[in-house]
Amino acid sequence: MLKFSKKTDYGLMAIRYLAEHEGDKIVTTKAIADQYHIPAELLAKILQRLAKQGLVQSQNGSHGGYRLGKALSKITVAEVIEAIEGPLAIAACYREHGHNGCDQYHQCTVRQPLGQVQADILALLNRTTLDEMYEPTVTEGARA
Repeated sequence: MLKFSKKTDYGLMAIRYLAEHEGDKIVTTKAIADQYHIPAELLAKILQRLAKQGLVQSQNGSHGGYRLGKALSKITVAEVIEAIEGPLAIAACYREHGHNGCDQYHQCTVRQPLGQVQADILALLNRTTLDEMYEPTVTEGARA
């Protein structure tokens, strides 16, 4: 099943929290962890990865914490996933090391179609910004 990991969920939640608290100068890891009941140590590692990619900015010290590194309209879903998880691949043969370790590589009949599916998914994730993702959605009852 293709799904986001918990780490990615937590990273997306943390970025949204930072966006909602942009007026606050710095937001602590503890504040985010407490709000969403996320293990603080795990969240700290996630935020460090996001900071390394410039998606959030960190401030060290006794009054340290995090704030957005750039506007939500400039951050794509793909950037967040890749910052946390590394390169995206839906099949082992499309990961960094290619077909190494895949016994079926040369006779595989789904590699090419999966490559197209992966390209389509990556294109969607690369063009979907967080401000678009966080837009309020229409509720089921309100649909025509």
